[in-house]
Amino acid sequence: MDFLLSRSISHRKSAFAFRFSRPVRAVVGVAVLAASVAAISGCNRAHKADVLATVNGKPIMKSQVDLLYEANVGKQPEKPTKVQGDIVRLNILSRLINEEILMQRAAKMNLVASNEDVESRLNEIKAPFTPDEFQKQLAQQHLTLDALKQQIRNQLTEQKLFNKEINSKIDVTDDQITAYYNAHKAEFNLPQPQFHLAQILVTNIPENAKNSGNLQNSKAMNDAEAKRKIQMLDDRLKNGDDFGTLASNFSENPQNSSNGGDMGFISQQELQSDPDVWGAVSKLSPGEITPVLPVYATQDHKKVIGYAIYKLLDKEGAGQLELSDPRVQQSIRQRLHESRSQLMQNAYLEMLRDQAHVVNYYAESIFKNGPQ
Repeated sequence: MDFLLSRSISHRKSAFAFRFSRPVRAVVGVAVLAASVAAISGCNRAHKADVLATVNGKPIMKSQVDLLYEANVGKQPEKPTKVQGDIVRLNILSRLINEEILMQRAAKMNLVASNEDVESRLNEIKAPFTPDEFQKQLAQQHLTLDALKQQIRNQLTEQKLFNKEINSKIDVTDDQITAYYNAHKAEFNLPQPQFHLAQILVTNIPENAKNSGNLQNSKAMNDAEAKRKIQMLDDRLKNGDDFGTLASNFSENPQNSSNGGDMGFISQQELQSDPDVWGAVSKLSPGEITPVLPVYATQDHKKVIGYAIYKLLDKEGAGQLELSDPRVQQSIRQRLHESRSQLMQNAYLEMLRDQAHVVNYYAESIFKNGPQ
């Protein structure tokens, strides 16, 4: 399993890696292009060899990029070419530049995460491990405890900044919810019974390590680890831990882990295509969970590629869901809020970058010397 290390190119986020926010991902291409264009007029500026960029005078070090580079590609069996490696490093550096811009803005607004916040999140990360296992994970990622705490602080600070500057100012009105429903009424017409499920997924495929998608970037690297991990999660559920919290922190499905494993409504026909899942889910009442179930490869239904636990959140008979249904209103409200938040975060970061003085020495060097 990996630690909190490589937030691959989310908002909100190696058992320890926090992910870069979705708005950061969204501007990677623009940022790299801007850095390269800037290089046309700025090559040969004096700087220390281990400084790859500066943001308002604050350096971003080569060691920071190297650490994230190793987390992203170090475990891949096929090593990238020099050009491919430079592309990855440019993207990583651009993400670090964006993160530093956000951190400086948060510091000006006194929104930096407190030591208490960091320790609380650190304890959550350490919870599944013994002290020896925790130290082993740190060592495998060439990560010190102080570096881990800094990454935690950065993520929590980013969340506080976005909540203050963006999320707290987004207001989804009842009229907007009604307009969305009227324009998308067919989406709420159920041709057959629907089951609202949440999922915790653990796979035994190491190639997916950098795409685990959960807050802790927790990833099982083989079948034995996958079995131990899913059993640990099953035990915690039986002891009363919250399903959504565990899914956000540990589930390895990047499509829904950030939403507490929420899969939305799934039709009865689709569920019946997987006899194991249908057999377990059809016996549940809302609020109940399945036992641990095997997950099979799409092309080889005998090959186990992981394990999953499902929770039945709700079920709905066939027919038109009305706007008066609180679940419909909440679903629409969440969709509208998330899409607006995403748009505002992208615009916000673009404006902050325009206001910052960024020098990307690494981009300048590549532009000057060309592909090697």
